[in-house]
Amino acid sequence: METTGVTKYSVAIVDDEENIRETVSYALKKEGYTPLPFADGISAWKAFQVKLPDLVILDIIMPLMDGLELCRKIRSISEKLPLIFLTSKDDELDRILGLEIGGDDYLCKPFSMRELMARVKVLFRRISYQGGTIAEEDILMYGNLRLNLQCYTVEWNGINIPLTVTEFMLLRSLTTYPGYVKNRDQLMKEAYPNNTFVSDRTIDSHIKRLRQKFLQVDSEFSCIETVYGLGYRYKAGC
Repeated sequence: METTGVTKYSVAIVDDEENIRETVSYALKKEGYTPLPFADGISAWKAFQVKLPDLVILDIIMPLMDGLELCRKIRSISEKLPLIFLTSKDDELDRILGLEIGGDDYLCKPFSMRELMARVKVLFRRISYQGGTIAEEDILMYGNLRLNLQCYTVEWNGINIPLTVTEFMLLRSLTTYPGYVKNRDQLMKEAYPNNTFVSDRTIDSHIKRLRQKFLQVDSEFSCIETVYGLGYRYKAGC
């Protein structure tokens, strides 16, 4: 989906670094979005209680109210609002916590603006394609698994599995060659093509969450296998 002059999605940028707010705002304007910059979590939360934006780009480490607390507050009033975390490359635990409390995705600072805009577009594409017509070539089927390549959604046995953009990209990578092992380096490059500050532990965390989401709808799901010392694979014939 491309934005138009008729419908502009609003995107909140919550970050205490002025240069990041300005740079991201500029990039969003070029893509046709309406940026809403906030320097701290408290001012953002006050505004969100009046009207929620269409998407939030949220720094984790901030004074007054950090990004994790703001995310919890947002999720208390909206489970569906798309949210992307920004974090430094050293804040591994915070990134994992952010995903666990409701973040849709994250990027490490310094990040690629092109990748950030790509992930914003993907999250909005999900919204725009809900209930819409989907071309046959945009659907991939692997047994009970159905992947929609346009809106980045997944179904298992006809049940929608809500995945983050990164989780979808990891699953897509694993299902490209069922039965073949993908090591963590390969998965990192395919899930974060422009972001080098991702660790093995982060990939493991994503895979763990991916499995948990499938197990919530199918307690016997076992298609994503760990090959110890090597990486992961999607079971052939699954």
